Amino acid sequence: MPRMAFRVQTILADVAIAAAAFVVAYTIAVGRWSNLGIVGEPVLIVAQYTLLYSVIAGGFTVMFRRELSPWRYASIPDALVLARTAVLTAGVFLLAVWVLDRASTLPRSALALAAAFQMFGAVAVRIARRALHEHALDILAPLRTITDRTPRGPSLLLIGPPALAETYLRNTARGHDSSYTPVGIVGPDPRDVGQQVRGVCIIESLQNLEAALADLRRWNRYPRAVLFLDEPARLKGLTADQVGRLKSDGIRLLRMPGIIELRQHDGVTLVPMREISVEELLARDPIELDRRPIANLIRGRRVLITGAGGSIGAELCRQVSSFGCAHITLLDVSETSLFEIDRELGETYPKLSRNAVLCDVRNARRVADAFMAEKPDIVFHAAALKHVSMVERHPCEGVLTNVIGTWNVAEAARACGAAQMVLISTDKAVDPTNVMGATKRLAEAVIQAQQGDDGARFAAVRFGNVLGSAGSVVPIFKSQIERGGPVTVTHQDMTRFFMTIPEASQLVLHATAASAEGEASHARLFLLEMGEPVRIMDLARQMIALSGRVPGRDIEIEITGLRPGEKLTEALLDETERSVPCAPQVMEVISSSALRITRGHLEELEALAERGDVDAVRRALFDLVSQIRGEKAGGPPNLRVVAGG
Repeated sequence: MPRMAFRVQTILADVAIAAAAFVVAYTIAVGRWSNLGIVGEPVLIVAQYTLLYSVIAGGFTVMFRRELSPWRYASIPDALVLARTAVLTAGVFLLAVWVLDRASTLPRSALALAAAFQMFGAVAVRIARRALHEHALDILAPLRTITDRTPRGPSLLLIGPPALAETYLRNTARGHDSSYTPVGIVGPDPRDVGQQVRGVCIIESLQNLEAALADLRRWNRYPRAVLFLDEPARLKGLTADQVGRLKSDGIRLLRMPGIIELRQHDGVTLVPMREISVEELLARDPIELDRRPIANLIRGRRVLITGAGGSIGAELCRQVSSFGCAHITLLDVSETSLFEIDRELGETYPKLSRNAVLCDVRNARRVADAFMAEKPDIVFHAAALKHVSMVERHPCEGVLTNVIGTWNVAEAARACGAAQMVLISTDKAVDPTNVMGATKRLAEAVIQAQQGDDGARFAAVRFGNVLGSAGSVVPIFKSQIERGGPVTVTHQDMTRFFMTIPEASQLVLHATAASAEGEASHARLFLLEMGEPVRIMDLARQMIALSGRVPGRDIEIEITGLRPGEKLTEALLDETERSVPCAPQVMEVISSSALRITRGHLEELEALAERGDVDAVRRALFDLVSQIRGEKAGGPPNLRVVAGG
């Protein structure tokens, strides 16, 4: 009811503006206040003219739905619609008067003036309402004291394009946010220097950031915080040394959330800025995938996630929950990790149906029971042992978790009637030289062998190194830098592919949506185009600089040598594979491997791993991987040759 009353008030206000505009225009046209409209023997008096003009104006206001556009958000498109309304009102009014009395008593100049006054009046009241809403008129207040005019929040320097600065300043004005006081803008284009955005000056270009800071210090307005308006990686000219000096000066580094992080919002919504993390300045531009097919797939479905307490598993839980799944099952062997993600989801989505299951994927019977009880429609298998050096020292555990665990989950998913299962794999599965990579390559083969004629879909996703995940290089470097060094790098020429946790999780969801499409008779394998690999030595130097210190002087970099099973570089495709585009920046891997893994292939490997025979497990594991890659032919009876996908 209040909403309807507001709409009626808006329509009546526009009608009143039109009526006033016509009266003023007619008065000016006839040149006198007395005897308005009496020229000869008029058929219509001024009151009738005004009433007719107002009714026509009200009709066009309703037609163009102007009552649905709040005045406090008036913009240029609104002004254009108001101009069109005024012109059409004048035109239709002239036509109506011409039909009634051939417009014999209507001064022609009154029409043009009425349209102009109506347009300017409607626009003026909206601009005034918006100015009041955004406190743009506060500067005109004559009684404000000097104390009132003094900035209340800490000084804030904005870094980024002027358009984004305008959006931020407008939204903070609307929200009456005085947490910070903007003192200047540093933009990417030198041609913008000297201009103002909503009263805040563009003081320098990004290439002259040091000069801008020096000017602010001289003016006694040195910033307490810096807000990056765009993804830091996109700000060309911003170096790790510059950011490091800002941090060493005690300046708080903030940024607005990126699109990937707005997973709970369907549109572009202003959310609180947060402190910037170091790795954001080291990554390439974030990859943004289409959310619509993912939302359509997840909404209303029952989802189970193994390894739910891990870095990728936990992020999958958050994103799946945000898409409105019907029920989510969190499965993990770590009690602490499972408790944390279950508590987080309970606080963030209190109405979401969920269940936390403490279970080891190596226990086939326990996994099968859990799946039958939960009846998931979609399964994400993120549980794995992933640290190269650790799995290299404990290959039996790696085989039991990464290979046998994957088989158990796949069999349980098929038995309970799940429609889809997606495995989280790694780029280390390509031409593996270590046990962890070999187990993941065999796990991929297990998934690829599961696709059958029962309608269930199976897929796998290959990742590079995930920034910020537990045990990844960035947290290790951070810890070493905080301790004062040294920062340890295994080889000065080592390179790796990197991606963020949200990107990794979105790729998993996208693979799930893609594998649900079409009539593919084979399991599908996806990977992300992660750009150029990053030199780990460069990464270490950048992170030291970002901490406000000098590599080699304040913190040493120590070369420790390659660890067992470690490679200098990683690849995304094997010799037996090729890739085809699947979606923007997502590729599907087509394999020519002729080996289809069966339970018979894994029985001996599992028995060796259960006995703890490390050397025999290693030999059997790499023997199977060689057969999968086509380097070694397998013999009967366990091997079965199928056509390559």
